[in-house]
Amino acid sequence: MTSATPPNLAEKTTLLVLDTDPPPRLGRLTGRVRVEHADESSLAELLPAADVLLVWDFASHAVRRAWPGEGPRPRWVHTASAGVDHLMCPELAASDTLVTNARGVFDQPIAEYVAALVLAMAKDLPRTWDLQRAREWRHRESQRIAGNRACVVGSGPIGRAIERTLKALGMTTALVGRTPREGVHGPEDLDRLMARADWVVSAAPLTDDTHGMFDARRFGLMQPSARFVNVGRGQLVIEEALAEALASRWIAGAALDVFEHEPLGPESPLWEAPGLIVSPHMSGDTVGWRDELGAQFVELYELWETGEPLPNVVDKQRGYVPGH
Repeated sequence: MTSATPPNLAEKTTLLVLDTDPPPRLGRLTGRVRVEHADESSLAELLPAADVLLVWDFASHAVRRAWPGEGPRPRWVHTASAGVDHLMCPELAASDTLVTNARGVFDQPIAEYVAALVLAMAKDLPRTWDLQRAREWRHRESQRIAGNRACVVGSGPIGRAIERTLKALGMTTALVGRTPREGVHGPEDLDRLMARADWVVSAAPLTDDTHGMFDARRFGLMQPSARFVNVGRGQLVIEEALAEALASRWIAGAALDVFEHEPLGPESPLWEAPGLIVSPHMSGDTVGWRDELGAQFVELYELWETGEPLPNVVDKQRGYVPGH
């Protein structure tokens, strides 16, 4: 937790929201703050006068393009997402502006989604649905997952929630993070763990060190019976290498919820990659998730308003919240 400089309460704080539909519900803040709304075209003009920036449109890269260098700028930026790669730029990283994220909102929903993907692939549910629509009765055997090995890459709250959930299904799990410590393997163990794993789950943040980490070499390390799941960031995966690994049957299957370019274009070969489940960046989005994000921001704002320490403070050099 990090202390933030409280606003001057003699005047209303200016809260600038980088909007998308539906807009955030600010609850108790209504009438207490001056709220202005920006889109990608107006953000640069409005940023210098804002005290706080709420990046509600967390799919936008507008903050990186519009962030002012010298001169006035928001004292605090909050993004309604777990990742911060979409907004970090050298000027923001070098500034004294506080950055927080939505850590805690998506952990369990994403873990449940990963478990659903694992079960769907192990039990061949996509094929069952295809056969049902074709009115074809074809008995098959499915895979038992209790006793399987899972390698979860990313030791933050989302990765740890995934590990707990897979362990509850009877899997033997290994967690890989940036720094080795009790219960967490370091990057130097990743190749060995991937080579032994039945399931490799990517939930790492996007940094210079993790960009493109799942490439042809790493897919080549995996067992032919193994499967890969990415719920972290699309840029963690070399998508052409994954498509080739699936087409060549280097691995048995995969599921991607995030992609290098979103939305995934209709011309992408990933739509037809054998054994691949494609979902539109929805693993953390359960009913009511936007209300949770809005309520979380209101709670953080009320701490900031009184000068209390804030949780979820991002290390702007590392690109994530440290301490996990």
